[in-house]
Amino acid sequence: MRKIIIITLAIAFSALNSFARKPNIIFILADDLGYNELGCFGQKWIKTPHIDGLAKDGMKFTQHYSGQAVCAPCRCVLMTGKHTGHAYIRDNGDPKDGSTKHFPFPGQNPIPENEITIAEILKTEGYTTAAIGKWGLGHFGSSGDPNKQGFDLFFGYNCQRHAHNHFPRFLWRNNKKVQLPGNDRKLDGKIHSQDAFTEEALSFIKENKKNPFFLYLPFAIPHLSIQTTDKWLNEYKKVIPEQEYNHRGYLKHPFPRAGYAAMVTQMDDSVGQVLSLVKELGLDNDTLIVFTSDNGPTFNRLGGSDSDFFESAGIFKGLKGSLYEGGIRVPTIVRWPGKIKPGTTSEHVSAFWDWMPTLSEIAGTKAPDETDGISLLPSLIGKEQKSHEFLYWEFPSYGSQQAVRLGKWKGIRQKMSKAKTSADLKTELYNLELDPGETKDVASLNPEILKKIELIMVKEHVPSKLFPILPEERLRARKKNKSN
Repeated sequence: MRKIIIITLAIAFSALNSFARKPNIIFILADDLGYNELGCFGQKWIKTPHIDGLAKDGMKFTQHYSGQAVCAPCRCVLMTGKHTGHAYIRDNGDPKDGSTKHFPFPGQNPIPENEITIAEILKTEGYTTAAIGKWGLGHFGSSGDPNKQGFDLFFGYNCQRHAHNHFPRFLWRNNKKVQLPGNDRKLDGKIHSQDAFTEEALSFIKENKKNPFFLYLPFAIPHLSIQTTDKWLNEYKKVIPEQEYNHRGYLKHPFPRAGYAAMVTQMDDSVGQVLSLVKELGLDNDTLIVFTSDNGPTFNRLGGSDSDFFESAGIFKGLKGSLYEGGIRVPTIVRWPGKIKPGTTSEHVSAFWDWMPTLSEIAGTKAPDETDGISLLPSLIGKEQKSHEFLYWEFPSYGSQQAVRLGKWKGIRQKMSKAKTSADLKTELYNLELDPGETKDVASLNPEILKKIELIMVKEHVPSKLFPILPEERLRARKKNKSN
């Protein structure tokens, strides 16, 4: 009932506030792409001409943050506009009730039925909606089923583990399996999932060119395993030097650095194909395109990736799984001809929860009141932009972490799982203006700032039975599990 009421209010609001023609929205989400892995953000080895073109024609955001440091929760934050202090999904994980055991891959914990997603808001505005790529927010038949959360079409990997191989035996079109002959989940195959996603995306655009559409493209690359096609691999095999290493996890690729670079360029080509079709169909001025990444780059040498060699996180500390800057600051570009001034850069501090109100306003409607976001539309069109007082994250894995961005200050707690009580927690403090690499902890020199940040950490945290983070919550959870 609550969901119905909120969507009804959105419809009423839209009648009073809308653009003459609602723009198409294409939201492209790379998987584990580091801040420094695009040419327009400083990458030297990997070619990304089409994404660089988006930046040339649009706006780069240099202080934009993901919703979380790993896959599922960042997607939940993006879809619902809630930071991880009260978002339902705050970590990766599968349902423990056995409800999806009949599927070949279980899917992740589902978002509840009463969550309002961007797709549902846009559907109230007459948008046709599609999600093509990796979902990770609930299997078909669960409350998180993409078809129950506002998407007319889903095509791709429902489960994140399924997406660990880019030559899968099958993909999902809504709740139906689409077999991919010639694939056997080995290093090579006949149909690369990225190529299948691109083909499906182009078909969706052609079929819906006459009416506004929302195309969400959560691509599965460059997440491991390293797998691409010869077309892209051959661009790098004799260019990028390889080095012996101890392989850990996923499939082993004979040319890991070249293969990784090839995956990113393969994704860039997909972006180019989408953009070319939008122009060909005369939709260019009526289409907003967002490109970003779900979190920072993956761990060095895991599956053959080499974030050190590519300087994947740039000057930032931390990789995927970390709430340091390298794990959550993500490359972000927005293109909208005629609305966004070409070749511009914004240093506005923003995060994934801002996309819910941003896309809602662009579509001429209002986001739910529960969102933590602030619309970025003023920044996009050169108007005065309202700023966040702070940004907040919490993450129960990788030792358990909390982080706050407060102006130029960044407070972060690490290894919270080792603390016996909340009184034992230690907060590091960094001045990102002077020290963007988070190399010098200045907590002892700034007690008042530290106190403000720690109060935010208390205020913004809403306890979760699924994802306990404070020592006392973890203790209660352990006791409950033992009693069960």
